[in-house]
Amino acid sequence: METKEQWTSKLGFILASAGSAIGLGAIWKFPNTVATSGGGAFFLLFILFTLLIGMPLLIAEFVIGRSTGKEAISAYRKLAPGTKWHWVGYLGMGTCFLLLSYYSVVGGWILLYFVKSIFGSLLQAGNSYNQLFADTVSDPWLAVLAQFSFMLITILVVGQGVKKGIERASRLLMPGLFILFLVLIVRSLTLPGMEAGIRYFLMPDFAHLTGKAILNALGQSFFCLSVGVSVMVTYSSYLNKKESLTRSAVSVVGLNVLTSFMAGLAIFPALFSLGMKPAEGPGLLFVTLPAVFEQMMGGSIFIAIFLALFLFATFTSAFSMLEILVAAYALPQARHRKKLSWIFGCIIFAVGVPFALSFGVLGDVTLFGKSLFDAADYLVTNVLMPIGVLLIALFVGYRFPKDTLTEEMKNEPLWWRKSLAAYVFMLRYVIPIIIIIVFLNVLGLLPLGS
Repeated sequence: METKEQWTSKLGFILASAGSAIGLGAIWKFPNTVATSGGGAFFLLFILFTLLIGMPLLIAEFVIGRSTGKEAISAYRKLAPGTKWHWVGYLGMGTCFLLLSYYSVVGGWILLYFVKSIFGSLLQAGNSYNQLFADTVSDPWLAVLAQFSFMLITILVVGQGVKKGIERASRLLMPGLFILFLVLIVRSLTLPGMEAGIRYFLMPDFAHLTGKAILNALGQSFFCLSVGVSVMVTYSSYLNKKESLTRSAVSVVGLNVLTSFMAGLAIFPALFSLGMKPAEGPGLLFVTLPAVFEQMMGGSIFIAIFLALFLFATFTSAFSMLEILVAAYALPQARHRKKLSWIFGCIIFAVGVPFALSFGVLGDVTLFGKSLFDAADYLVTNVLMPIGVLLIALFVGYRFPKDTLTEEMKNEPLWWRKSLAAYVFMLRYVIPIIIIIVFLNVLGLLPLGS
């Protein structure tokens, strides 16, 4: 009889869980959101929302996964048999499927930039980073090849399993990510005039804080922890029963907040030192920042370090998204794991091809006034993830067996065990109301500020 895989240690679980969110939240989304939402005031609210709302939701997913020892769909079926709650698992799978199909396009761009920076110069004579990015995303063969290469590496790692694949890769990539961050931060903080960037990032100016920025901070607190898509349900299903869920959640949250803080210190002082303003969207990562590092002494080295850092974080997120799909159909320890990794990986790649082409040959194709890539990102970030977060909060608040919740918390600190009633109240009432307000605002049905 095959036995279910487990993380070899609590550290492996924490690094993999933190890595799942860091690429998406702390490096891809966070700098862009800070740049458009008020700087330091936004960062302060983001920390508060992450601790008070994001972490309780993360613990909720941990409880679901660890209590059952099963991936998302089977976990809901076991806890609520004869109901439709297992569709929360399917929703998470669908969200991860769509997310990885266009996220792999971004991963492909980064991989391509990194290879170019290692084996030669990113820029050819007379070109600019604006031109480089435009040429990269609009070249259909190059964009698709880069996306395929990114998915190939993801498939190979996930196909090796939890211990040999995801955990081993996370143990290598996550420490490497923090080391590279430190190198960039040291360089950024030694630039002349960097103080303006530090003030922008760390000094709250509530006079410029809008209702939209507040909602962005709340949405970022969900996004940075990968809650709402049941990834953490699947990851926690491999966790030993003796481990503390709350301490693990605090560690994951701490690493994500730390990474966001480090990203800000690496990026904003350098931008302001060189007189550049934060850009929105991919332009910040693929145009502005390479141009910033190029102007430093040893610029080509720092560009390569930055791209390696971003690539590490992107892969750790991709691993988790493919894992939730593979785990749903793989047997314990899965002799079918490699086959399923290839099947799902290839399908995701095929679905992602139109997103890769949406900046070139399919640039004129739109959905609701957005490009195919932007429409998919909007659907995932503003619709599917909030719905998933809401359903998970309601499930643990109302449907999760009380005796099972008590049993899962027996190894937790005394103060937490005494706070279970308050925790359940938050999941039942406070968090759902907040999520609904955010969701209605995003859809334009409840405007709360410009």
